Amino acid sequence: MTPEFVVALGRQSVELVLMLAAPMLICALVVGLLISIFQAATQINEQTMTFIPKIVAVLVSLIIFAPWMIQKLLSFTSGILVGIATTGI
Repeated sequence: MTPEFVVALGRQSVELVLMLAAPMLICALVVGLLISIFQAATQINEQTMTFIPKIVAVLVSLIIFAPWMIQKLLSFTSGILVGIATTGI
């Protein structure tokens, strides 16, 4: 196991985590932005008004993107295991 291999594996891992978290974070960002625009227009400043819709949006996006996320994670994991089996690390 070379240092280059470890660095490449770490970089791929971080990229995968960011890619898997992106759909949920983008959904929460969009919902939060829409709610803050609504609050600014109506001058309603309620803290719980932003919290619950964000949770629902993240849950819905998780349900929608779960198959894609699982496929990406399984592909990455199987690639690591095949690499271990072929190189004998």
